[in-house]
Amino acid sequence: MDIADVAKASGLKPSTLRYYEQKGLIHSAGRRGLRRYYDATVLEKLALINLGRYVGLSLDEIGQMLLPKGVDIDRALLRQKTAELDKQIASMQAIRDGLHHAAHCPAPNHLACPTFQRLMKLAGKRLKPQKSKL
Repeated sequence: MDIADVAKASGLKPSTLRYYEQKGLIHSAGRRGLRRYYDATVLEKLALINLGRYVGLSLDEIGQMLLPKGVDIDRALLRQKTAELDKQIASMQAIRDGLHHAAHCPAPNHLACPTFQRLMKLAGKRLKPQKSKL
């Protein structure tokens, strides 16, 4: 498959494919003129890379699992990412619940609502001051 075919099949830009090749994540099977050619198995490797990126793995972390003859999954790293995702999910659920409450709260003023006040305190603790550009 030439680089254009791989790009079309994977949904990735040719520049991304060249970058992945530069990083050692994928390898071309050769060239015809200036065009790179890849084995059809590159699509499976690209799917693994995309999955890793989707769950928050860095390209370096993904590269450590992609071996020339296969894949060596770092299970400890996946458990760590699972724990991080669980925290993100819990946080997003709390945000969703807060928005739902704010949208349906019968209080005439949200600042008078004790539930909304608790949400604001939690949000205030999580906010970090922005660095000054001076």
